[in-house]
Amino acid sequence: MKKGFTLIELLVVIAVIGLLSSIVFVQLGPVRAKARDAKRAQDFAEIGSAMQMCFLESTCGAGEDLFIKSASRPTAIDTDGTPSYLGSVPSDTGGTAYTWVDNSGGTGSQYCLYTTLEQDSSYNRICVSEAGVLRKNYPSGNPALGTCCK
Repeated sequence: MKKGFTLIELLVVIAVIGLLSSIVFVQLGPVRAKARDAKRAQDFAEIGSAMQMCFLESTCGAGEDLFIKSASRPTAIDTDGTPSYLGSVPSDTGGTAYTWVDNSGGTGSQYCLYTTLEQDSSYNRICVSEAGVLRKNYPSGNPALGTCCK
């Protein structure tokens, strides 16, 4: 009698392994989304720190005790020859954009940056402003300059 596995036995084992691995991959999806949300929170903490340091510097942005005023995502905290508070402005790797709220017409006392969270069941946005970093639920619309992170 020959020893070994038949073709049918090998196919059954391969099918079982494939089924088990697909179950594991499905279970890892939410873990990856939570990891991307954690990275977003870390990015926003770094951006907030850089904005605060720039606020105190007379040669950064709009001047001392003023935040950067910009219609779109500012680069002054990383590339305009001023002290580099960030190597580069972080960007989202999960496919959603970090949205900068236009503050170019303001006094320089406010700024707001926000993005959408993937996995947090209580909150749909994370934002950073002069008030700090906050996870918040905006039931309709997006954060505005005066209400961001408040």
